[in-house]
Amino acid sequence: MANQDEGNKNVTRNLLFVVVAMFGFGFALVPLYDTFCSITGLNGKTEDAAYSGDVMQVDNKRKIKVEFVTSLNESMPWDFKPLQNSVTVHPGEPTKVEFVARNRTNRDMIGQAIPSISPGQAAAYFKKTECFCFTQQTLKAGEEKLMPVVFIVDPAIDEDVREITLSYTFFIKPGSEDAPATKGINHSAMLSTPLTQH
Repeated sequence: MANQDEGNKNVTRNLLFVVVAMFGFGFALVPLYDTFCSITGLNGKTEDAAYSGDVMQVDNKRKIKVEFVTSLNESMPWDFKPLQNSVTVHPGEPTKVEFVARNRTNRDMIGQAIPSISPGQAAAYFKKTECFCFTQQTLKAGEEKLMPVVFIVDPAIDEDVREITLSYTFFIKPGSEDAPATKGINHSAMLSTPLTQH
């Protein structure tokens, strides 16, 4: 009987150790995954800060097509699109493109754009020197806003990469949809041309 009790205690102790180990592994998995993606560029994750490295030598012999894709989280009541669907660039050449967003509600709202790059291995070579995705974006009720992105494709990128897709998904900041509209909207900050006509 004593041997059975001791065996039960050992099984319980081992199960408890496994549960704690699994919890610890799950807790550590997210930062480890983020670090891994940051180093390797896998999963299309891009840097969340502006590139401030050396000026790159433009490779005029190569061209890469960069396409732009936008989407909204299902609870995000904005319109959001690029002004150009794609551009063709030389590696090392700074390029500016613009996106436009419009808050279709009668409430002031705050959103955050999350970027990703495809193919995933290109993420490490896609350098943004300016991007609306670095900060949260506040749009007043009915406001429409131009948002620039300036990027450089590192000439060190694999020569097999001839097309890159830059995707953005806009998410609403939790709680911001409940904020009351600001009185006296600055309509001069809004675009005169409706979003649907771009």
